[in-house]
Amino acid sequence: MARKTMATENNKTRTSTVERGVSVEPMPVTAEDTITISYNGLLAQSGAAQVYAHIGYGSNENWSNVEDIPMSRAKDSWTCDVNSLDSQLNFCFHDGANNWDNNYGHNWSINIHDGEKSI
Repeated sequence: MARKTMATENNKTRTSTVERGVSVEPMPVTAEDTITISYNGLLAQSGAAQVYAHIGYGSNENWSNVEDIPMSRAKDSWTCDVNSLDSQLNFCFHDGANNWDNNYGHNWSINIHDGEKSI
């Protein structure tokens, strides 16, 4: 997975480009953080009138607490905020017209840390 990081603040990067037009803020994600997902992938580039983040938690093979979150159009991307509820956030995107961007069937997954430092 390709990653691009920006300036740090309180040991967290403000933005990390995960892959294929997707960025997540902050990185790394700690439990109870509010996560901002930005999307400028295939659907956004194809002129979708609305984009939804389809999110779930847990393993990538067995999502729980699945929901669709309408994203807001920003300057050159779509964004939404989600809460970190479990040890892994999984997501993909759709436009409400059955067009999906699911990272070629792999979805996107972000590990959520408990805030404890390992030694």
